Amino acid sequence: MIIACWSGPRNISTALMRSWSSRKDTYTIDEPFYAYYLKKSKLRHPMYEEIIKHYPTDYNSIVKNLTENTSKKNTIFYQKHMAHHLTELNNINWVRKCENCILIRHPKEVISSYTKKNQLNNIYELGYIQQYKIVKFLLDIDKSFIVIDSFDLLHNPKKVLSDWCNKINLDFSDSMLSWEKGSHESDGIWWKHWYDNVIETTGFQRYQKKDINIENKYDSIYNESMEYYNYLKGLK
Repeated sequence: MIIACWSGPRNISTALMRSWSSRKDTYTIDEPFYAYYLKKSKLRHPMYEEIIKHYPTDYNSIVKNLTENTSKKNTIFYQKHMAHHLTELNNINWVRKCENCILIRHPKEVISSYTKKNQLNNIYELGYIQQYKIVKFLLDIDKSFIVIDSFDLLHNPKKVLSDWCNKINLDFSDSMLSWEKGSHESDGIWWKHWYDNVIETTGFQRYQKKDINIENKYDSIYNESMEYYNYLKGLK
């Protein structure tokens, strides 16, 4: 079974990857389109040169690896994706082979977290538009999928994960609720910049409401993101 989780940045996606990698029947991959995305967009993210050098940048080769080079029978291949890395949105027929999850988070929380780590130029860097287009494709081909809000995941991880497993005919395992502290073998080399919080965890952290204020210059990005977020949330 192939599971593709389509997230945006700063969205607890790495913790969720940790959760799935804690299963004995699952192996994971971390943002396989990142190098391809950086090379095509020419965005100078932290560790740009290292990422381009270490990971494949050809779209078709990456897709082939994700869909054909799967492991043995009865093994789950969990793929953590950033939706905005998927620039070939007219060439995503391969996702029909996957059990797809759309992982969302409130735009105010995403923007606040992202801008502490990197420059935000436009809404396309947050993944909401790409998630919307992926969903439209899945609806058009009548392919089932699940939408998970990180708010719900942090409030009740066992219920959310159990419901997800049930939807795709898997047995839930309590092992999904905890993991070892530190960096993991499947982490991309960018963990050194982006994963400073998650490497200190051994499980999902309880949701803590915060007073978040984002700079006025991000108002238009925030307002447009909210439209997509509310649409996706309505599909849960």
